[in-house]
Amino acid sequence: MADPEDAAGTPREASADAGAARPSPAGRPGRGAADRPDADVLHAERVWPGPGTWVFAPVLAALTGIAAAPLGTTVVVAAVLVVGAVVVVGLVRNSPRVVVTTTELRAGGARIPRSDLGAASGYDGEDARQQRGPVLDARAHLVMRGWADGVVRVEVVDPGDPTPYWLVSTRRPADLARALQPSTAA
Repeated sequence: MADPEDAAGTPREASADAGAARPSPAGRPGRGAADRPDADVLHAERVWPGPGTWVFAPVLAALTGIAAAPLGTTVVVAAVLVVGAVVVVGLVRNSPRVVVTTTELRAGGARIPRSDLGAASGYDGEDARQQRGPVLDARAHLVMRGWADGVVRVEVVDPGDPTPYWLVSTRRPADLARALQPSTAA
């Protein structure tokens, strides 16, 4: 099970009719797992950038400060703070949450019922590179981040869905694939 921060739900969007089902970003109607008290969280993680990526924020801010140096100290300080904040906010906003409950898979802003999912396989290293490149189906739903080496491929078994599978970045491919096995569905 993930740490308490990972298991915390994301805020719900406000709507005129909060009790009504609304389409998800994946185009599927329904409410999220966080809205259902009977949906147990089996896996939760946020795919944060690695340490090398976080170094990018202060380096870019420092370079901006150097470029702004002829404009004065106030401009340098403001530029460094603004650029640093924008980079950090961008990295945080682009770090998707991956949550598996007994009823659905949620990756980033998209969600799909577990009943529409088939086999799940985790990959890392060269196998993950193959899944992201040479063997990738253009119709697949992708939640990819370059800073996470592992991926999980989950087959979509809904005959009405043209998407053959989801390919989701993760730092823990074995754990995510295990949580997606049919024996863990409701």
